[in-house]
This record gives sequence, C-alpha cells and structure tokens, in this order.
Amino acid sequence: MSTLIRGGTVITAEQTYRADVLCDDGKIVAIGENLEVPTGTEIVDAGGQYVMPGGIDPHTHMQLPFMGTVASEDFYTGTAAAMAGGTTSIIDFVIPDPQQNIMDAYRAWRGWAEKSAADYGFHVAITWWDESVDADMGTLVREEGINSFKHFMAYKGAIMADDEILYNSFTRSLGLGAMPTVHAENGELVFQLQKKLINEGITGPEGHPLSRPPAAEGEAANRALRLAEVIGVPLYIVHVSTNDALEEIKRARAAGQRVYGEVLAGHLTIDDSVYRHPDWDVAAAHVMSPPFRAKHHQEALWKGLQGGSLHTTATDHCCFCADQKAMGRDDFSQIPNGTAGVEDRMAVLWEHGVNTGRLTMNEFVAATSANAAKIFNIYPQKGSVSIGADADLVVWDPNASKTISVKTHHQNVDYNIFEGMEVTGLASHTLSRGVLGWKDGDLRAVKGAGKYVKRPAFSAAFDALAKQSAQHTPKAVKRS
Repeated sequence: MSTLIRGGTVITAEQTYRADVLCDDGKIVAIGENLEVPTGTEIVDAGGQYVMPGGIDPHTHMQLPFMGTVASEDFYTGTAAAMAGGTTSIIDFVIPDPQQNIMDAYRAWRGWAEKSAADYGFHVAITWWDESVDADMGTLVREEGINSFKHFMAYKGAIMADDEILYNSFTRSLGLGAMPTVHAENGELVFQLQKKLINEGITGPEGHPLSRPPAAEGEAANRALRLAEVIGVPLYIVHVSTNDALEEIKRARAAGQRVYGEVLAGHLTIDDSVYRHPDWDVAAAHVMSPPFRAKHHQEALWKGLQGGSLHTTATDHCCFCADQKAMGRDDFSQIPNGTAGVEDRMAVLWEHGVNTGRLTMNEFVAATSANAAKIFNIYPQKGSVSIGADADLVVWDPNASKTISVKTHHQNVDYNIFEGMEVTGLASHTLSRGVLGWKDGDLRAVKGAGKYVKRPAFSAAFDALAKQSAQHTPKAVKRS
C-alpha cells in the first residue's frame, strides 16, 4: 500500500521546500508538488506542518542485562515509544560479558531485537581481548554489517576496557574500516572515589556525581583521542556531558583529527541538582553515567552542538524502574545506571533548540538523524528525504504542545526525567518504511515489523587513513 504525505514543507539537513512525498513498498518513490497518486493510496494531510527524516537515536540500551538486573524496556516497547516521538531507527549495543564469545552475545541480542517495531542496528562492545575477539570483529564487519565497536572506559571489574584492549581494538577497527566509540570516564578514578565516599558515609544518590567528576571524563576523552591519534583511526565519543571532554574534542579537531561527539538530550537540559532531591526515589531515578552536570556545562554543550564540535544527539535510553533502582538504597554505586528518553528526545530538542533559536530547523534534522546516518554509513538510506531512501519520515506539527509526563508517555518505565517539561513541536505522524506507526496520538506500532539494518565498513576512507598513519611510522635503522 502506498502513502502520500500531502501539503507539507520538507525539511532536510540541507534544504527547506514545499513538496508532497509519495511512499510505496517501504521507499520514497516521488517528491514534488501536486503528485498524482495510485488508487487506494492513504493520504496524510501535512498542511502547516513539516516533513522530516525520522529520528535516528544512535545510543540506546533495550533489554540490557546490567548491574544484576535487566532494563525494563524491551525492543518492542522501546521502538514503539520511539515512534510516538518521531524516531524511526535506533542503534543499540551488544555488550558481551568479559570472556563471553562475541558472536554468541551478538546472536543473543539479534534474537531479542526481532520484536522491534522500528528499524535497528548494533554497535558491539569490546570488553576483553584475545585472538578470538580479533577474528570475530572481522566476521561482524564483513558478514553482519557492524561498522562500530564500543569501549567502556568505566565500570572497573565488569566491562571496562583498559589501554591494552583499547590499543588492540582500535588497531583492528582501523584495518577493518570500522569506527571505535568510547564511553569516556576514568574507571579507576571512579572506582576509588566511590570507595572513598562510601567510607565517608555518603551513600545516597548525591554521591553519584561526586564519584564521577568532570575531570574523570576529560582525562578519559583525552586518553582515547591520543590513542586514536597515534593509531590513525577516527573516533566517536558517546554522551559527552562536560566542557572538559568537549574541549578535548575541539583540540583534536583543530589539529586535524577525525573525531565525532555525541550529546544526550538530558545532558543539554537537566542539571545535577536532581541528585540532591529530598525524595530518594526521584534522585535515584536520575542516576546514569556520566551523570547530569552543573548548569555551566549545559551551555558549553549547546555551543558545541551549534559550532560543529558535537554532531549527534541521543538518549542512552536504558530504563530501570523504582524497584530496580532500590537495589542501591544503601550504596549509590549499586543503583542501576540508566534513564529513559527515546520518546522525548525530538520534542525536547525542538523546544530547547529550535524554539529558542539555538538551532535552525535544518540543524535540528542534522543533529537528530542525518549526521548519525552519515557517521555510521547508512546515508541516504536513512536520515534523508530523497527518492530511493527508506520511507522513515515524521510529520512534525510545530504548534502542537504537551507537558511531558510518566502518566502519558509510552516508555515502559515508572518515571520520566523530563517530567513536567512543557514542549511545543510534536510528531503528528511517524512512518516506518512507509507504514504509519503513530497517527495523531494513536500508536500503531507492530511487534516484529522493524528490520535489522546492516552498515557497510568505511574501507576506502579508512585505507587512506591507514596509509597516512603508516607513512609516519618510523622504520628500523639498519646498522653495520
């Protein structure tokens, strides 16, 4: 069945123009004014609204086993909630336990994701190293369409990647044409500070940000960037939350290093006062890593997004309900780390970005979809409004308003970090591969309708970088 979006204004990362958009068999097949349509075509009236690429959230954790429990949001409920907010694709994470076979972990996550209502892909975390990991990375890139590998520089004693793992994995990624990504926090420093604070009697959620100071993020970002610089591989830094880390990215980019920064909608709009809330449950609900920061970091992050040092926006959507958070009632280091947001990201960024003048509409599209598609090599299949692209689209009503609340959201979690925030600008219709999954408040998401999206390696560009790196590698000196 075909669908025509009629009477809207198309907004892409590059252009703004009036056009109808015709979708058929999951693709965009025509763009223009006054399009003729086949009999039986479903018509979406977009008069007075904008037609944009569906959002891409490049950082989610659906159904994640973590810290002794499992995230409350599965791949169906999470992607359904995403469509209610205008997001049509996610890139989630396969996170093997240390010593777990990488391919076994990948197959487990692929199985869990089969219930997705919207399209999905994966980053794969490298949590340990031996020859089998080296070989499995090759299989994942060449056969499974994985082109990015995640490295947690935090969570000592669990999934933390030390410098040896980083070196080996970064080097292997370069050879495969894959993108290393890092969670930049100094895991050893965090571990020691956690012990110190608990010994001093600071056991509540207020200890969480104290144990993860901005300097811990800045140091780790610098270390990862310096390793990437020496190896000659591009780098993507997830959930940049501090000016400390942002300054390291800016320094590296000014020196010609290829590095991309991601920022969360939460880090742009929520400050660390939440951890001092008198209600323990409310404070604990906001425990995530990196934590929410002092307000001056938010303004720096907005400037980084405006100035091109930060490129994508995400959520790090990882839901744990109140009873799960209560696991750390007597020890903040045992509170499962994670918050929600996949449904609210687009509206929050429109309200605090476009409506305030911080972002143009075109920059909004770049930050919420196009840049992620380009960085992870699925553009223009995703992140564009172009003939032949997947018909992942959102019709955006700039005048629609709501107050974000746990009482009305579709996310499978019993709190909302944006609770009470008033936003103007909402998705009126969301199409995944041309099928309406959200229509005027009616969630029509279908379990299992989402498809796995392979992401090709960056072989040509990376080959050039590898050759450039090799040219600067000193050769052994022959001596008589």
